[in-house]
Amino acid sequence: MILLKKSISILFEIAAFLPLLIVSIVARFSKKSFEIGLGPEPLINNVYHKKALGKAGFSAQTFVNQVYYITDEFDIRADLILKRPFRILRNYYLYLLAIFRYRCLYIYFNGGPLGFTYLLWRIEPLLYELANVKVVVMPYGGDVHDMSRSPNLLLKNAICLDYPKHRLRRKEIAARIDMWIKYADHIIGGCDWVDYLYHWDTLMLGHFSIDTDSWKPVKKDNRWDTLNEKYDFRILHAPNHRNIKGTKHFVDAVKELKEEGFLIDLIILERVPNDEVKKVMLMVDLVADQLIVGWYAMFALEAMAMGKPVLCYIREDLESLYIESGLISHGELPIIKCSPFTVKETLRDLIINRERLVEIGNRSREYVIRHHSLDSVGKVFQSINKSIGIVPK
Repeated sequence: MILLKKSISILFEIAAFLPLLIVSIVARFSKKSFEIGLGPEPLINNVYHKKALGKAGFSAQTFVNQVYYITDEFDIRADLILKRPFRILRNYYLYLLAIFRYRCLYIYFNGGPLGFTYLLWRIEPLLYELANVKVVVMPYGGDVHDMSRSPNLLLKNAICLDYPKHRLRRKEIAARIDMWIKYADHIIGGCDWVDYLYHWDTLMLGHFSIDTDSWKPVKKDNRWDTLNEKYDFRILHAPNHRNIKGTKHFVDAVKELKEEGFLIDLIILERVPNDEVKKVMLMVDLVADQLIVGWYAMFALEAMAMGKPVLCYIREDLESLYIESGLISHGELPIIKCSPFTVKETLRDLIINRERLVEIGNRSREYVIRHHSLDSVGKVFQSINKSIGIVPK
C-alpha cells in the first residue's frame, strides 16, 4: 500500500511538472497581496515571526499543511481546506497560494510547499525564480541535521536513540542544504545550526522571536500552593524528545537530591499545548531546558521572558562565536550553565542559594527583550528584506 501511494504521488508529480512551470511564469506578472509568507512547517516560530514582521511594517501571513499539538494559530491551514481524500493536493494548493500571494517566502531547509514531494522539491528554487518570489531560508533543527557534520557526539548518540531512522535521510538533508544555500536569496544561520551550514548571510543567536507582552512575569500568588504543597522547590522540564533534551539526567539528579532530603519536584510536560505549559511555568522556581544540544531555543526563551531562571547546556565554542561576532558581550548570557555531568551539583547549589534566582530571572527577561523580542527580531528581518529588495508598500 505504501509503495502504491508513493507511485501514485510520483506519477502525479511528473504530470504536474509542465503545468507548474507555466503557472509559475504566469505568477511572475501577478500582483502579490502580501510581502511575506511564512510556512509550511507548523512551527510556533512562524506565528511570532509574523508579528515581528508586522512590527517592522511588513504584511505577512502564515500557511501550513497541517498542525501539531503546540499551536494552531496559523492563517491558512490546508488540512481544513482539503480533507483527507484530497490530501495529495495540499502541497500544490499551498504552492499556488505562495507564488500568487507573496513577494517573499520565509521557509526552512525542508523547503516550501513542494518540499514535501518526492521529486519536485529539487526544482522548487527554479519555480520561485520564475514566479519572481524571493526566498529567505532558515534552519530549525531536524531539517539540517546531517549528523556526519556534527562535532557534538552527545547529540549524535541522542539522535540515534530518539530517531534511529533519521540516518536514512542524511543524503537528502545534505542535498537540500546544498540546494538552498546555493539558490536562496538569503540564508539565516544561528543556534547550533551553524555546525551543519557552511554559509549564511545573516548570523543570529537564533532566529526565535517571542511576544514579551504575552510572555511576562506574573506576581506570585497562592496558585503556587496548589501545584504540590509538599515541595518547596519546583522545576519544569518539557521535552519533545527525551534523549536529545537529556531528560534522564534531570530525572536522576532530582531523585538523588530527594534521597538527600531536599523537597524538590520535577514536573515533566510532554506533547502539551503551549497555553498549558505557560500556566505551569508560572508556578515553578526553575526551568530545565536541555543538556545535549549546546544552545537554547524557544522553550528557554518563553521561560526567560517570564522572568524564570533557565538551566541549560551551553557549548563554549558557540558562545565564543556569538561573542566574537558581536551579537552578545562577555558575561551577558544569563542562562545557568550546566552539563549532563554537573546537574545534581548545580541544582543543589541553586536550592541552597535560591536568592540568586530572582536576579537571574530579571536579567533573563532583559536579555530576551534585547535579543529576541518582536521589535529586535523585526529589525533584523527588516534589514534582510531590504537587502533582497523587499520593502513595505
